[in-house]
Amino acid sequence: MKAEQSIVFGVNAILEKLRASPDEIVEILLAGEAGRTVELEAERLRVRVTHVSRELLDQLALGERHQGALARVAAFRYWPVAELIDNAFSSPPPRRILILDGLTDPRNLGALLRAAEGAGAQHVVIPKDRSASVTPTVIKASAGAAHHMRVSRVTNLRQTMKQLKVRGYWLAGLEAGAETTIYDRTYPERLVIVLGSEGHGMRRLIRQECDFLVSIPMFGKLGSLNVAVAGAVFLYEVLRQERNKDGTDS
Repeated sequence: MKAEQSIVFGVNAILEKLRASPDEIVEILLAGEAGRTVELEAERLRVRVTHVSRELLDQLALGERHQGALARVAAFRYWPVAELIDNAFSSPPPRRILILDGLTDPRNLGALLRAAEGAGAQHVVIPKDRSASVTPTVIKASAGAAHHMRVSRVTNLRQTMKQLKVRGYWLAGLEAGAETTIYDRTYPERLVIVLGSEGHGMRRLIRQECDFLVSIPMFGKLGSLNVAVAGAVFLYEVLRQERNKDGTDS
């Protein structure tokens, strides 16, 4: 496979790629009848489909569960952070931005991309170092939501946070143990949600850059949630408040 190409595997992930950017698909490889829905959509969009053995898909997917469908696609394109910063002055600007400080589990990253897309937060910023990147595993874990997201990778996460502050954004860090819960605050229109890594949370300098910290109240025997679950809870609380302000929810 060419260096500028990647793969997408799994029925839902490929269907979302077909909906988002079919022109970036080089070829779809199918084995068995599981990918019939993919084949019909590919034929409608005139995307090349080739039937192959399941053994070949097993090999190309490196042991991941591919559901009998795999696509050769253009390599994932990260959104230039300069454009994200510039878009802060657009009308309307991005309302919510998600910053992930060093997630290393690709399935957690995929789950958060899926939650963010569902909650209407289309911009995500991740560090280039010590962080999971957008791989085929991440795309599958996101159920294809990654195809609809603008993901930026940056060398200096703290500097990006400072730039967003200058452009009117408030930075809310989610941290277990923070005295204020996510339900105790009213969130501004321009909001950056900051999540830390699995097990360690946010780094000290990233935490210090946040305007305020909030936590999710826990009433069971466990003291915290998985970062992907916690992020989803926070994203949807912000969305709930936004809908109430707009008069679209009761």
